[in-house]
Formats: sequence, C-alpha cells, structure tokens
Amino acid sequence: MYKTRAETHAFFRDFLPLVASCQHCDIVVAPPFTAICAAVEAARGTNVAISGQDLHWETEGAFTGEVSAGMLAESGCTHVIVGHSERRQYFGETDASVHRKTEAALRANLTPIVCVGESLAEREANQTETVLKRQFEDGLAALTPYEFSRILVAYEPVWAIGTGRTATPEIATEAHRFLRELAAARFTHEQASALRILYGGSVKPGNIEGLMAQAEIDGALVGGASLDPKSFAAIVNY
Repeated sequence: MYKTRAETHAFFRDFLPLVASCQHCDIVVAPPFTAICAAVEAARGTNVAISGQDLHWETEGAFTGEVSAGMLAESGCTHVIVGHSERRQYFGETDASVHRKTEAALRANLTPIVCVGESLAEREANQTETVLKRQFEDGLAALTPYEFSRILVAYEPVWAIGTGRTATPEIATEAHRFLRELAAARFTHEQASALRILYGGSVKPGNIEGLMAQAEIDGALVGGASLDPKSFAAIVNY
C-alpha cells in the first residue's frame, strides 16, 4: 500500500531509464489498484509489465471493495499476485480461495503469480514441507496441465520478512527444489522443469546475486526494496 498516482509517475520516470536495456529477465511491477492506470500509462511501450496485487474470483457481484480479473485486464494488467503472505496473514486468504482466484486470473488471460510459504512458527516446528505440500495440493494441484503451464510460483518464507532472520540461498533452494518435486509428481518432469519459481523474502541489492546463483531460483518477488527506483533497478540488473 504505497504510492499515489503522482508518485507512481515519478517512480517510472526514474526507474525506466535504468532498466531500458534489460533483456535477461521479465520485469513486472504491481502497484496498488488506484495507481494501476498511471503505471500502465507510464510503462506503455517499454519492457515493463503491470500486475494487480490481488483479485476476486467472481467476474462481478455484490463484493464491496473487491476487484475482478476482468477489471484488471481491462486496466492493462498482464499479471496478478495471488495468495501473497500478507493476504493470508491479515485477510484470511486460504488455499481454497487461492485456487479459485488462480483459475479466475487464467480465465481472464492474466498470469497468476501464486505465493506459497511457511510462517516462523511452522519453520521452527519443522513443518516447512508439510505446509508447502498442503498449499500446493489445495491451491494448485487441481489445475489442468495447460493451466499449470501458465502460472508462476513465488516462495515466500514469511519468517524471513521483517524478522531479522535470513533465508540463505541454500535454504531457499531446498524449498524451491521441494516445490519442483511436487510439480513433477502431479504434472510432468518437463512441466516442473519449465515452472518459474520466484523467491520472495527480503530480497535486496546486496543478496540478489547469491540468490540468483542458485539453479532452482528463477527470479525474485521484491517487496520493500522495489519502492526505490535505484534499489529495484539494482536488483533487476544484478
């Protein structure tokens, strides 16, 4: 919940020149709903795509305060984040709602960035794989192979976000590898290999290189460090 429309235009004014020559990765920015149109306008004709931060699974209805996949697509979004840890923690997001939202996004031709990850209590109780397995099976396993080929997955170790604890590249790799094993068991080894799994847990310019050196890590879901154009560009251009 950062940046007004004016601040969004200022962000892109400073950010776009810094990543204009980037060809090694896809760049997606997810502003708040009120700034989506400003972001789409600022990024038009560039190598930066725009994402929603959340959506509702219905196409329309009496759901005050919610936004549908079709509304996001009409506004110019190509992606949408589903099941972010903050949505799960503060707003009661469940694996079942993650599944419904993922399917709604796919029906609107949006690319869902589906978030999974364990809490600090779950990590300390050695429940990481149990939690990831449940989130995968209840949130993603019911997708068809074609639907699964169109999603991105983001692993967010909630315990590493704003707690002072750090998920080392090796710890992140273990979780990514486990998620890929789940994908291979449910779908195919080829689809599991093709699945892009992003890491999201206090990603900063200082740790992006070590993270991206891991073969299992395909990209980053960047939070606070994305608010500053230079910081975010440093991550993109690591």
